[in-house]
Amino acid sequence: MKKENNPVTILNSISELHRSLGLPGPEHPLVSIVCFSDLSNDAVYSTGLIFNFYMVAIKKDFNGKLRYGQQYYDFDEGVMTFIAPGQLCYEEEPTDRPRSGYMILFHPDFIRNYALGKNIKSFEFFNYAINEALYLSQKEETIIEGIFGNIQQEYRLNIDKFSQDVIVSHIELLLTYCNRFYNRQFITRKSAGSSLLEKMEQLLQEHFNNANGQGLPTVKSLAAQLNVSPGYLSDMLRQLTGQSTQQHIHSKLIEKAKEMLSTSNSTIAEVAYQLGFEHPQSFNKLFKQKTKVSPVEFRQSFN
Repeated sequence: MKKENNPVTILNSISELHRSLGLPGPEHPLVSIVCFSDLSNDAVYSTGLIFNFYMVAIKKDFNGKLRYGQQYYDFDEGVMTFIAPGQLCYEEEPTDRPRSGYMILFHPDFIRNYALGKNIKSFEFFNYAINEALYLSQKEETIIEGIFGNIQQEYRLNIDKFSQDVIVSHIELLLTYCNRFYNRQFITRKSAGSSLLEKMEQLLQEHFNNANGQGLPTVKSLAAQLNVSPGYLSDMLRQLTGQSTQQHIHSKLIEKAKEMLSTSNSTIAEVAYQLGFEHPQSFNKLFKQKTKVSPVEFRQSFN
């Protein structure tokens, strides 16, 4: 699909995507599997493309690189991406089109009456920004390709009353394996995660040292400064420390507040303002929630 001037294109059905890619209509209106080798050379995703259905893709044999935040990773091994309804897709230049691989497309209605329909939000990788791809080892790639092959085989058969049950089961198995492989990816990236944690703590320290009414740091703002998505940042930190990004923010905030309350003569309102709170009441409430004592009681314990 060639790029257009329209910055956002919304595709409500799988049939619309097939038409835009120059493919025949799907075998089933709510599910499809597409081989990248079947796409023409000028069939690429346009900038600002939004699907109102799920897409899981494994892309192989790229000539280019994947942008990951502000870093680039070579496509030396199979790479998987996951897009949920309503998410904005990235741009691929024609020269970067994968020469092999698959994408499975399925509408929320296809899985709605199954357990997967209720549980699909538990697969965190659907919450990630586009650049959080899953990198596969050769063994993992073989497993994933086998499941894609089973889905494709069932998809090509004549539809009967068991077809949907079988395909949904295969999709659930695919997502479960991907969940396992994502967990492995986070574990093997602990060194990168440690660096990420150090950078985040430095950002928090700088913020609380110079807040003075500038507001409290947010998960979104920290993730943007670290060039990762909020979901990825929280998942990485949970792997390293067992805490989410929001919990880290609160921990550093309370730590700084205790330092200021015990070493300065600033009023409680001044401390709250210097930390970034708009209202002292909000600071009092959070401090007591985290420490079980009020800021005044904490300060009095040092006198």
